[in-house]
Amino acid sequence: MKKTLFYGMTGEKMCFQHILMNALDLDAAGGEVKIIFEGASVKLVSKFEDEGNPLYKKAKEAGLIAGICLACSKVLNVYEANLKSGLPMLDDMYGHAGMKSYLNKGYEVISI
Repeated sequence: MKKTLFYGMTGEKMCFQHILMNALDLDAAGGEVKIIFEGASVKLVSKFEDEGNPLYKKAKEAGLIAGICLACSKVLNVYEANLKSGLPMLDDMYGHAGMKSYLNKGYEVISI
């Protein structure tokens, strides 16, 4: 099965729910899957944490979430809240979460 990176940019909860569902589905089928919160999606981390979102929780427990963009978290004033999630803060591309390392490892990138 393929390697897939979901590079979530949207701050729309319903759109990100579909990222989580697809990631969990691919993982269950034996794929290698990672999720990055980038752009406006960084605002969703604390919402998912606070509500105990079951899809988010399952993806987090399965180790599917690679991390959260550090720069966007700071710009969008959710850095402190995102730190509390315990997820890695990613800054490998000019302070943002890059795709390059995943592309170099053979991941297909899906950006939503």
